This record gives sequence, C-alpha cells and structure tokens, in this order.
Amino acid sequence: MKIDVLTLFPAMFAGPLDESIVKRARTAGLLDLKIHNLRDWTHDRHKTVDDRPFGGGPGMLLKPEPLFEAVESLKREKTRVILLSPAGRPFRQAIARELAQTDDLLLVTGHYEGFDERVREALADDELSIGDYVLTNGALPAMVVIDAVVRLLPGVLGDDESSLDESFSQGQLEYPQYTRPAEFRGMPVPDVLVSGNHAEIEKWRREQAKQRTKERRPDLM
Repeated sequence: MKIDVLTLFPAMFAGPLDESIVKRARTAGLLDLKIHNLRDWTHDRHKTVDDRPFGGGPGMLLKPEPLFEAVESLKREKTRVILLSPAGRPFRQAIARELAQTDDLLLVTGHYEGFDERVREALADDELSIGDYVLTNGALPAMVVIDAVVRLLPGVLGDDESSLDESFSQGQLEYPQYTRPAEFRGMPVPDVLVSGNHAEIEKWRREQAKQRTKERRPDLM
C-alpha cells in the first residue's frame, strides 16, 4: 500500500510512524509512506498557505492554490484523496477495513479554520473525522487513520486473524481477557476460562462482549 500525507507539520509524523506495527510494515515493504510539506507548493517568499475568509469571521483558511497544485502533483490514477477535518464523516473500524482494500491513499490534513470549500468540491474523494472534538491540526487524525488501516494489511500483524476478534471488529466491544497468574491479589480468573470447555468459553465471551457494549457503548447495539 502507498500512503502520502500532505501537511504543514511533517516533523510531527517522525516519531509515531517510525515505531511498532507501522515501522514493521514499512520495513517489510508492505507500506510505502511519504510525508509532504504543503509549503513546498507555494510560490512567494513567505510560503503563504492561508488567507482571511470572504465575508469576514475569525481565523484563516487554507488557500486553494497550493492545495490544488500539491494534490495534482501527488495524485496518481487510482489515488483516493481524503481530507482530515471535524466536518468529515466519523471514522469507524468499517472505514478502516474499507481503506485497507485501497492501494493508494493521499491524506490531506487541515489547519487553521479549515479548507477553502473548493478543495472539498473538486479534490476530495472523502472527508473523515476521528471524533467530536477540535484538535490543533489534522496531523494526529492522519496518524490515527494510518495506524488503524495499516494494521489491517495482510502480513502486518503476523497473524491476520488477530484483527478479526477485537473491539469494533464484530460491531461491539471486546470481551474481558485475563492472563497468568490465575489468581492475583484475591482476584481470580473466571472459572469458565480455565475449564477447557471451548464451547462454553466462546459462549461466555459472546455474552460478556454484548454486556460490555450495552453498558459502555449502547450506541453500537
């Protein structure tokens, strides 16, 4: 998979995407990730990327000129262009699975008061938000999307089935899990999990996942 990221803050990506599973995917050649500075597509000595909105109002907007030039320069025939902004549709596990089937993504991160609307109308194939809150810019949401998508690529986790039995993968939260010791500070592991009865274990896990989802995330039910 190839992922390009267009951002005003390329240095923010250096740490998180050079560790753990994403690093493994890059090292194995399963992910070709490139970070691009939007200011590289400006033509004035100040490298201006923003301007005041027509009609007045607070803040600044990202100008269309550098964004159009950058996207048109980076986009290939099958590239899917995705804007990261609070106005996008909520990012969910189902969308991560959908994007993991795509060979070529271009993530465009927002900043200031967002994008000139013509960027949305003419350049974007999709627009995503990672939650109902406001961040300083779209760099962190882009990292979240990359991490969620890359771990679903075949061969990245080592055991591809491990991504099928997680929170949200089955439309609900994951069941409680325990490891050794069987009793810790007076807190024992549920008897069913050490019974060896796999049918009962699966039944218990389904019931616990349903109960936990109902209590904590009823919106998923």
